[in-house]
Amino acid sequence: MGRAFEFRKARKMKRWSAMSKAFTRIGKDIVMAVKEGGPDPDTNSRLRAVIQNAKAVNMPKDNIERAIKRASDKNLGDYKEVLFEGYAPHGIAILVETATDNNTRTVANIRSYFNKCDGNMGTSGSVSFMFDHTCNFRIQKTELDLEELELELIDFGVEEVFEDEDGILIYAPFESFGAIQKYLEENELEILSSGFERIPQVTKKLTEDQAADVEKLLEKIEEDDDVQNVYHAMDEN
Repeated sequence: MGRAFEFRKARKMKRWSAMSKAFTRIGKDIVMAVKEGGPDPDTNSRLRAVIQNAKAVNMPKDNIERAIKRASDKNLGDYKEVLFEGYAPHGIAILVETATDNNTRTVANIRSYFNKCDGNMGTSGSVSFMFDHTCNFRIQKTELDLEELELELIDFGVEEVFEDEDGILIYAPFESFGAIQKYLEENELEILSSGFERIPQVTKKLTEDQAADVEKLLEKIEEDDDVQNVYHAMDEN
């Protein structure tokens, strides 16, 4: 198995945000998708993908419809996606994806977490080159052989296809998302969820005490309401 498989396995073993945090994150994704392409999922592929993710975390249908209606309000402010980069203690690279309606607040908060936990917030591009920006899809298990499916998708840039207890996972470069989504839908392969991840090219193993220092910073960042995702280069296996 490749890096995507190892990365997914390690993250699956770690904590995931509480359900309320997941709903908040998806609510922002809905707003950004509707502002970008309108409220109709049939004509807005980004919104279609977000709705699939909402269903995957058991977000009630009423909540989804309410979020779409709210996002359609012209008076509602938009969220801007901002990426923060830096280092945790012991030289661990960190990427923080945020969706914010107040960049000044978000910058101040993220900087304060790094400072309080002996980390350093870096400049744009200082860390992101150490991570591969990927897209992923989880689809319903199919009669198709995995190797056969991978061969079908290789022309779309797919790098890894593997199975776990929740379905089949497909990983590819970030820019391949639209083409893969279109292929899966046209071939009636049910998409359970999809998204983007940043996979570290190299990870660093730490002692238990050193890892605890990094976890302290990660937890502070993840608690922030503006934060969508946090990625790091610490070896979790």
